[in-house]
Amino acid sequence: MSEDTPVVRELQELPVSERREALESLVCREFKATLLMTEAEELPLDRNYFSLGFTSLRITEIKQRLEVLLGRSISASALFDRPTVAQLLDYLCDETLGEFFDGSARGREDAPELKSHRAMWEEVLADLYRG
Repeated sequence: MSEDTPVVRELQELPVSERREALESLVCREFKATLLMTEAEELPLDRNYFSLGFTSLRITEIKQRLEVLLGRSISASALFDRPTVAQLLDYLCDETLGEFFDGSARGREDAPELKSHRAMWEEVLADLYRG
């Protein structure tokens, strides 16, 4: 799945310096819609999805909607390895839409907080599959 959707074409038309902000706006809109938030309400970018009230099912629904909007596949594990909107944006800029960005978010995937989140999710998934 890799096609130029209207969203991707809009990103391409923007200067590189404005693309992340446009992508952030799109991603926040999807998260806010799921939480039934208004456009005026602020979505904390650095809070864990689940502390905001999301379930695994809702995160999967957002993933699917973003895939349609972006015309790109998004790794399901990426959303659980990067459990905040800010970390998801880094992933989208680096991995999913890397050709449209300057790579400024690269190198963050080895950050200690990401490693601890990864370990937490591995443990949660292991418990789920054991039971």
